Amino acid sequence: LVSSDFIGSTYSGVVDLSLTYVVEGDLVKVIAWYDNEYGYAHRIVELAQLYV
Repeated sequence: LVSSDFIGSTYSGVVDLSLTYVVEGDLVKVIAWYDNEYGYAHRIVELAQLYV
């Protein structure tokens, strides 16, 4: 996976399980890919539709 794979993604984030792991037994490091501007704008539209 590379960041350009997620350009225009409507998801808030996509977890990359191959890069997610446990650190020191009690902490999980989660790596997620996202398109900051497009994903955020899509969430705002979804919220606005709830009130229309």
